[in-house]
Amino acid sequence: MRWLLRLFLAGVLLLPVGALMGLWLAVQDEPLVVNEVALTPDHIARARRIMDRHDPRRMRPGVLRTMMLSQEDLEITSNYLASRVGKGAARVTLQDGLAVVRVSIGLPANPLGRYLNIDAALHDGARLPAFDALRIGHLRVPAFLCNLLLRLAMSRLEGSADYGAAADVIKRVSITPGLLQVNFEWSVAAASQIKSVLVPPEEQARWRAYQDRLVALTSSLPRDQPVSLERLLGPLLQLARERAAQGDAALEHRAMVVVLAFYVNGKGLAALVPSARSWPVPARRVVTLAGRTDFPQHFTISAALTATAGSPLSDAVGLYKEVDDARRGSGFSFNDIAADRAGTRFGALAMAGPDARARLDPVLARGLREADLIPDVRDLPEFMAESEFLRRFGGVGAPPYRRMMADIEQRIAALPLYRGG
Repeated sequence: MRWLLRLFLAGVLLLPVGALMGLWLAVQDEPLVVNEVALTPDHIARARRIMDRHDPRRMRPGVLRTMMLSQEDLEITSNYLASRVGKGAARVTLQDGLAVVRVSIGLPANPLGRYLNIDAALHDGARLPAFDALRIGHLRVPAFLCNLLLRLAMSRLEGSADYGAAADVIKRVSITPGLLQVNFEWSVAAASQIKSVLVPPEEQARWRAYQDRLVALTSSLPRDQPVSLERLLGPLLQLARERAAQGDAALEHRAMVVVLAFYVNGKGLAALVPSARSWPVPARRVVTLAGRTDFPQHFTISAALTATAGSPLSDAVGLYKEVDDARRGSGFSFNDIAADRAGTRFGALAMAGPDARARLDPVLARGLREADLIPDVRDLPEFMAESEFLRRFGGVGAPPYRRMMADIEQRIAALPLYRGG
């Protein structure tokens, strides 16, 4: 028995040392992958087509479906996700039955190193891919240990009443050169469980608080008159300030922006949180900004995207919508892009530190106005068909286009709310 006690004590003493050694081996000074992420309108269009094709709302539950992703699609998606976490980069290579995934994530300043590098090889199988190899920095993790932990995690999920349906969605993953094929079976229960995981209970509680304030605000507004965005955003910002005194200001602002964006764009929060079906519903009102109904939609969508994911995606989504409009309907509008960009700047301000958010204080004290949110853009070209847009501005990225975009940015930056941001 004495040797067991000694072994136990040795393990207790060596465990922290081993953990520090593992951490030291896992962190490196140089990235394994270097790649600039540039999400273009075409990238966004492709992602949108993929999402539309596999939109669960259009699927019959219980039907086996197949999703096929090219290596380029995976590269775009994985690089975007990596860029949002420590400004990282990723590279995916699909071979016959094997996927090689390399990821580099930038770390905050620390004495151990600047990057977390992950180099993994996975082979396809009956359900999820299994590890052939995994290296984190200099640390090689045995494949059998990775697969054991993966099986244990899946067993726990499948046996859970809360997440069992979600764990059973994917039936098989097949990897061929340049192509990933996923066979899955959707269900109503899986959708609810996945949404519940994506939006934790504490975030849902924040959303409910701002939803309740919108209910009170909209019930007091005339039904037959449009309402300016400032009349909704000002009181919601005041509520965020009050709640931030007892919590996290950035999280409060994020919740406020998301709830407002869903309301302005006529979407219910139940699309993300099933429990929201039982929440009180704000009265529908026509919301305007600078006298237009499309500006608040552009503004709030971009603000929400920035508050939840960062500005690169919101830039690309706003630009994609304008290019798409030029091809299909209303035409390319630089003033719509200005509303997108102003919303992006507001979303960034909402999520910034206390010094930047202090610019909101004098604005709220005197009362929020539309001119605080977006500059005068009535003179900007709009409703241009694709041919006219190309003739006048040469397409996205051409010198005339860049000059127009620089003008938009200067107008927005001149507003006191965004000055210095």
